[in-house]
Amino acid sequence: MLALLINEARHRQLPSCVVTFEPHPRDFFARRLGKADMAPARVSTLRDAVLELKRCGIDRVVVLRFDEALASLPPQDFIHRVLQEGLRARYVLVGDDFRYGAKRAGDYALLDAQGTTLGFEVARMMSYEVHGLRVSSSAVRSALAAGDMTQAGTLLGRPYALSGRTIHGAKLGRELGFRTLNLRLRYERSAAMGIFVARVHGLTPQALPAVASLGVRPTVEDAGRLLLEVHCLEWPAALGPDGGYGQCVQVELTHKLHDERKYESLEALKAGIAQDVSDARAWHQAHRA
Repeated sequence: MLALLINEARHRQLPSCVVTFEPHPRDFFARRLGKADMAPARVSTLRDAVLELKRCGIDRVVVLRFDEALASLPPQDFIHRVLQEGLRARYVLVGDDFRYGAKRAGDYALLDAQGTTLGFEVARMMSYEVHGLRVSSSAVRSALAAGDMTQAGTLLGRPYALSGRTIHGAKLGRELGFRTLNLRLRYERSAAMGIFVARVHGLTPQALPAVASLGVRPTVEDAGRLLLEVHCLEWPAALGPDGGYGQCVQVELTHKLHDERKYESLEALKAGIAQDVSDARAWHQAHRA
């Protein structure tokens, strides 16, 4: 879909542009109803989505804040204000299930009719399938929830990864003998949760083998705040003890070891981490090629 958009933009000598929403519309309505469990689990951060669009060759990304005003905007007003006045669109490409406007009342037929009147072309791309499975965010979420990182990567066309700037934590990992880099995620539900074999990109020219925990740390916190903790199995001496903090890194989750576990004590937690490190080392050794 992005390749088609880029090709059409170049043909018209126009910049390619993707429009997205933040927060996710379903997330907004779940919060408004006070039912957080109705919000979809997030597949990626906004930063990751924008970086991936840039990697694919998109020139511009417009992020519309999804709030009460946007949620109540009639379909015709969405077309006029966003597409016509805001973007001055000349070509609009949507998916086969695209809906817009208050109560999702807008559909492709209305968009196509308005495009003819307002002077922009409208095209629709049908579903894309991989091995007979329709590629969608729902399919990716299902694969991640099942811990099937291979399937998730197949649907995404790349390994599943999250990125962000590393922050200082409570230094508990250092006390337990497993120094970690921490990335705080700014949403409440993640599509992928658990303990993973990982690779860290961005600290050295080559990716560093690692083991990662993505979740709420039930043994030491269980506060509902998502944290991605990464322990690099081979820490480069050139980085020094604190050289990884404050850096933008990408953490590739390659294989799920198990779900988060609540250990009875810190000693039990330490033993559990040691086993995860051993299992991650064995996985990296077996897949070194």
